[in-house]
Amino acid sequence: MFSTCRSFMPESYVTDFDVFPEREEDPGAIYIEAADKVTLKKIREITFVNAKEILGIIYSSKSGNTKLRWRQTRRKTGKVTGDASPNALVNLVESGVITQEWVDNYIKTSTSISDTNLKNTRH
Repeated sequence: MFSTCRSFMPESYVTDFDVFPEREEDPGAIYIEAADKVTLKKIREITFVNAKEILGIIYSSKSGNTKLRWRQTRRKTGKVTGDASPNALVNLVESGVITQEWVDNYIKTSTSISDTNLKNTRH
């Protein structure tokens, strides 16, 4: 999402870590929950907000294949829940939200569970 917004967002927003994009339209909605949030500017379908003390972020992709919710657990640390497409996982790794090692372990675990379920359903 950020890479898409970067092409048209004001340069001063790019370097400001308190500026976030929001989009109301669903699918493709992005919502920032914060203790302090001020609307800065709307460009196209994106509203840029200045947000401090982020409590949560809700994101759904335009395709509908990804629906994620991040909740603050402690300061800037949080927990992500939901469903992510392979493309979303790549973006999460590239942005540093999750590690490639985590994705690799998840795939191994998911494959093991799927293989076990298949073996248990064969007659």
